[in-house]
Amino acid sequence: MSIPLNYIWRNLLTRRLTTALTAGGMALVVFVFATVLMMRTGLEQTLTATGRDDNVVAIRKGSQTEVQSGVSRLEAGIIDSDPALAVDGRGRRLVSHESVVLISLNKKGSGKPANIVVRGTGELGLALRPQVQLVEGRAPRAGTSEIMVGRAIANGFAGVQLGASLRFARRDWTVVGIFDAGKTGFNSEVWGDAEQMIQAFRRLAFSAVIFQLQDKQQFDAVQKRLEGDPRITAEFKPETRFYADQSQAMSTFIGVLGSVLSVVFSVGAIIGAMITMYAAVANRTGEIGALRALGFRRRSILAAFLGEALLLSLVGGVFGLLAASGMQFFTVSTMNFQTFSELAFSFALTPAIIIKSLIFSLFMGLLGGFLPAVRAARLKIVDALRAA
Repeated sequence: MSIPLNYIWRNLLTRRLTTALTAGGMALVVFVFATVLMMRTGLEQTLTATGRDDNVVAIRKGSQTEVQSGVSRLEAGIIDSDPALAVDGRGRRLVSHESVVLISLNKKGSGKPANIVVRGTGELGLALRPQVQLVEGRAPRAGTSEIMVGRAIANGFAGVQLGASLRFARRDWTVVGIFDAGKTGFNSEVWGDAEQMIQAFRRLAFSAVIFQLQDKQQFDAVQKRLEGDPRITAEFKPETRFYADQSQAMSTFIGVLGSVLSVVFSVGAIIGAMITMYAAVANRTGEIGALRALGFRRRSILAAFLGEALLLSLVGGVFGLLAASGMQFFTVSTMNFQTFSELAFSFALTPAIIIKSLIFSLFMGLLGGFLPAVRAARLKIVDALRAA
């Protein structure tokens, strides 16, 4: 004979204060756990969404980022001539020779400096990234010291408004446009003409070559052909994989830090649940004896108290998730450990995070309620009734 579920629920409502405090502690832990997962997922989604499946990135072998890379003009010319490259409606090969460097800008409000990616693109740089859309002004003209800035840069940094002049690389650069690249890493960049960037920063080579394939299924053949050319020292990656690799170090750090914080906080929540359930057992000793006298078996008592702890943790988990879901409306800016540049991204709540958070919450309830439930189940009828 099993104990009805409404009995379990009524017992929680009877102890409103302790129930609220215990559930609140668990909600706080779940909030931290879910927020860390959302931050990690948001970072990965931002960088992964930056790339396209049919675009390929060529950087120097051994380089982890475009900033560290160098691709000579000879290599760029060989890549340009590969027959697998896609062409636009005007017969131009969809390829962009790019120069990527870091500069320092001051944040709004705090005035603290932060590293920003400056990307010099080729004539077809925008055509290769349809997710980049101009929202104010116009695109920089080739051969000029004109630049355009991403939405995150325009919103987060001082002196980058439309028409402003920035000084870097011993030259003044005029902001002629602001672009929105959605939830991608390009939103945290400044774009200009590649040849002008190379001259201004006194470089002899490009940082990377970006090109689009006629058919993305040809990637393996193109990679084998180009990397097998002795004149080429570059390696080739699909753009999506390249940017996914960029998120690895940062997402690993966030994951480890979040796991440590969640474990530390969960210990307190588990102890709180255990104290609450032990108190429930002590206050209801006579009630437990009566239930046993009415024919309810030990396993029914065990299941009832364990179900009470699980229900308590589930309530806390739901409220913690609701609080964490509000983080989706915020955008945070942090340093990308891979490139040492500023990167803006949003928190992302996914079905997988919801499931993991609820399982984590129930696990805390199971650990916190198991021992008190065992104690309740092991009480002898005579002893329990006498204590009442």
